[in-house]
Amino acid sequence: MEANHRNLGYANRLRAPGPDRNNLGSQSMTTTQQVLDRARHALASEPRLDLHRFPLSLAFDGQTLTIEGEVADIAAKKLALERAAALPEVAGIIDRLRVQPAQPMGDREIRDHLANAFQGEPAFTDLELVEKDGERTLVLHRPDEAAGRIEFAAADGVVTLDGRVPTLARKRLAGVLAWWVPGSRDVVNGIAVEPPEEDSPDAIEDAVALVLDRDPFVDGSQIRVGVRHAVVHLTGLVPTESERDMAEFDAWYVFGVDKVINDIEVRA
Repeated sequence: MEANHRNLGYANRLRAPGPDRNNLGSQSMTTTQQVLDRARHALASEPRLDLHRFPLSLAFDGQTLTIEGEVADIAAKKLALERAAALPEVAGIIDRLRVQPAQPMGDREIRDHLANAFQGEPAFTDLELVEKDGERTLVLHRPDEAAGRIEFAAADGVVTLDGRVPTLARKRLAGVLAWWVPGSRDVVNGIAVEPPEEDSPDAIEDAVALVLDRDPFVDGSQIRVGVRHAVVHLTGLVPTESERDMAEFDAWYVFGVDKVINDIEVRA
């Protein structure tokens, strides 16, 4: 599969289950090098990670594993974090993985793409849209009665989203639109949902279906979406391998998705 045709979180902390308190004695004897060796083995066992082409740097402080480097696509990034989080000695992960951009872009160009995408999104017409460039703040859209606010910035190809929105679906859509910018290397989605909304497989399913419908390169009407826990299952028929891949990446881009099973068939 080719690297993402568009483009998750820079220096985000991914929480993993803490060590079993009943095993603290044996785990205290585990050396840092042993944990790092296990982590490298876990990452090397993931088929979608090419560690020869994209070597990763690991560090462990006794509780937290830091992963740094570049990966081919969003699937590789999420799967790397999942493999690392499964290690029993790891209580938390600092995620410094970046995705290889589909197209090199400067931060100014990335922000321009984001501005156009957010201002052209019908679901954001009642939201205040704010572009941030260092200390400079530019209000792009301010409705009379704003239902929320999205602030966006870009630094070294990393897009940061902040603010608040009234639904989890709109938070997710903002994140995917940011990933679709060809120069995006990472998206840190810090948008708050107010009032808080409980997540569910149905909510993820609706979000993936919405993203597929928004994607001009994918015929979402030909793709069926199923979700169990945080695993998305895609089925259906598309005319090209490229469209099949794009549909899969769209699902990976959705905030809260841990895994995507792509059973879409290609039939011209």
